[in-house]
Amino acid sequence: MKQVTIQTASKTYEVKIGVGMTDEIVSFIKESFPDVSKVWIIADEAVYKLHGSSFTEVLDQSFDVTTYLAPKGERAKSFPTYDEAVTHGLRHHVDRKSLLVAFGGGAIGDLAGFVASSYMRGIPFIGVPTTILAHDSAVGGKVAINHPLGKNMVGHFYQPEGVFFDLHYFSSLPKTEVLSGFAEVIKHAFLSDYEFLNEIMQSFKSPEVLDKEFLTECLVKGIEVKGEIVSKDERESNIRAFLNFGHTYGHAVESASGYGNRTHGESVMIGMIFALFLSERHAGLVFDLNSFIQSVKSLGYNLTVPTSISFDMLYEGMKRDKKSLNGKPVFVLLKGIGEPLMAEVAEKDLRRADDFMRQL
Repeated sequence: MKQVTIQTASKTYEVKIGVGMTDEIVSFIKESFPDVSKVWIIADEAVYKLHGSSFTEVLDQSFDVTTYLAPKGERAKSFPTYDEAVTHGLRHHVDRKSLLVAFGGGAIGDLAGFVASSYMRGIPFIGVPTTILAHDSAVGGKVAINHPLGKNMVGHFYQPEGVFFDLHYFSSLPKTEVLSGFAEVIKHAFLSDYEFLNEIMQSFKSPEVLDKEFLTECLVKGIEVKGEIVSKDERESNIRAFLNFGHTYGHAVESASGYGNRTHGESVMIGMIFALFLSERHAGLVFDLNSFIQSVKSLGYNLTVPTSISFDMLYEGMKRDKKSLNGKPVFVLLKGIGEPLMAEVAEKDLRRADDFMRQL
């Protein structure tokens, strides 16, 4: 088992990565919450069908357990689902001595964390991520639901008590989810150093063949990169915004495509290429962008921006991004690998980058 300590201004907790983690979770709850009244699982209904019964059966032997099943993917991060989840908690007598368990991918982590942060003014929660993508969202305490006008617009900063990755769950991930998850791993490499980036691009040859040792190494490194940034800026007042590399244009594409119609990771990959194009022209980045594009295409990433989504639609989305200032988009660019910076970019230059994306 591997372990990474996350230290923030509000809380210090452990992220544990291994195989067969359910017993570890039971021990953690018994030691950390000896008086827990109820364990409230909020789970992705699709993931629960695969892994939920065995997970719940083990917890049931030690705790009073209730389970709420949320819709798959981004559909979980809606106001109606949030309302339904809270109603479930109230009807099943979840109280302030209860512990919430987020069991699923990144969307479930965001929803369950937001529920935990607001239910009875806050109850503790732990993350049990079941996707590679969730290695990003499960760490750092940003929890949220979506608004029709923008992704993650309603939320809190609320840290978990612990995070437990069971690599067994990753064996059932479809190709699209593996690609989605590795987009965030690649993002952390861009923010870290060229050696990490080169290692991923050399070793990650197919989303259908995953070496557990390589995957564990990627998760640990990615979590360490995020943990170091979050420890310095928990509430995104300055450098934590660097973690949004690829997200400004990517979120706009994802939102305009309709939540759930395109994976978050693939949207971030599109956004990173957009940001790398801008970085070469406005931040002095020296990088072989064309080779990178060919590499990610060969892995199976779909980089097409649909013609039905105009630049003007995307520009409106970018202006609503949380980093925006005075209604103008602000981008995370790179002056070098591991050297991010924040920059305003003129609309005409964003149009030029958008034209580039539509030729891929």
